[in-house]
Amino acid sequence: MKRTAVVTGASSGIGEATARRLAAEGFDVVAAARRRERLDELAAEVPGIRPVTLDVTSQESVDELAASLDRCDVLVNNAGGAIGLEPVASGKVADWQRMYDVNVLGTLRVTQALLPRLVESGDGVLLMLTSVAGLVSYEGGGGYNAAKHAQTSMTEVLRLELVGQPVRIVEVAPGMVHTEEFSLNRFRGDSAAAGRVYEGVPDPLSADDVADAIAWCVTRPAHVNVDRLVIRPRAQAAQHKVHRV
Repeated sequence: MKRTAVVTGASSGIGEATARRLAAEGFDVVAAARRRERLDELAAEVPGIRPVTLDVTSQESVDELAASLDRCDVLVNNAGGAIGLEPVASGKVADWQRMYDVNVLGTLRVTQALLPRLVESGDGVLLMLTSVAGLVSYEGGGGYNAAKHAQTSMTEVLRLELVGQPVRIVEVAPGMVHTEEFSLNRFRGDSAAAGRVYEGVPDPLSADDVADAIAWCVTRPAHVNVDRLVIRPRAQAAQHKVHRV
């Protein structure tokens, strides 16, 4: 029987690329996100992908996803994102709340709902798509740093709590990735400001690069756990150290 992989936030960016790549690897892929029309287009284009409407901030929506699954062998917790670059002193509480609800509580809801299926599979993989923002803080990143640090900590705790269970707990933490929406959302739709993030950077990572790393992690032999994979473009040595031409 084919293994089933659930990918959250699969309507664009890294989530969409991961759904495509895991389908190519032979998984039955459940592509889950809020924007159903984009998921339907993806499923029509790629055999092996099943679209499911999902809002990770809604317990009811998460429960409906879990009830629709016969099995779950791989869960890619990808749904997340950043809003704003204000300093902590002037950060908007609503933005922090939204980032925490999606990145942290959304991940918690989906993990709790699907963890029994991962254990039942006998060789489950729970992969958290975090960020280097969860490892090193930077000015203007307060709310996103806080949310991603929380998600990273959750991953570490899960690995400790589930030792001895047939589930691998993997964290993939990307650096600078140029996707169609991440920076655009962070800059509240200001495309010029979003574009300046990548200006002059030779070959930032693409969504496909990260999907390739995710696919490698989840297809290792059952006894191999990739605890944390940090992936950056060659031009980025650290959050604050980026080569531009």
